Amino acid sequence: MEIITEQISISTRGNSEVLDITEKVTSLLSRHEMKEGNVTVFVVGSTASITTTEFEPGLRKDIPEALERIASQGIRYHHDDTWHDGNGHSHVRAALMGCSLTIPFVNGELMLGTWQQIVLVDHDNRARQRTVVVQLIGD
Repeated sequence: MEIITEQISISTRGNSEVLDITEKVTSLLSRHEMKEGNVTVFVVGSTASITTTEFEPGLRKDIPEALERIASQGIRYHHDDTWHDGNGHSHVRAALMGCSLTIPFVNGELMLGTWQQIVLVDHDNRARQRTVVVQLIGD
C-alpha cells in the first residue's frame, strides 16, 4: 500500500462560490498511476467545504441560495461578536457541509457518477487562496 499526499492551491471569490476541482484531483491520480484505493480530499480552513454535486449553472446558484436560507448572513452570530469579522455564517455553513470527502478509485479512475463532480465551496465573506490536501491511498 502506498500513501501519497499533495496540495492544490485555489483562488476563490468567497460568498459560497462553487468551484469544480474534479480535474485537479483526477490529474493527481493519473500522474501517480495508482490503480485501486481511496482518495481523500480535504480543504484547510474553517470557512470552506468539499462535497460532490452536478457542476452546472443552476446548482451553482442553488447551493449558495439554499445556504443563505439555512445560515443567513443577515442574522447575529456570536462568532462575529468575538472576532468582528462578519463571517460567522461562513463557519456555520462549512460545519454543516464538512471539510473532506473520500472517493474510491478502481483501475485508476474515480468512482464518481456521470453527473457527479468534486467541488470546493468557499463560504467566507472575501476572496481567499485555499489549500486543498489530496491524499491517495492504494496500489
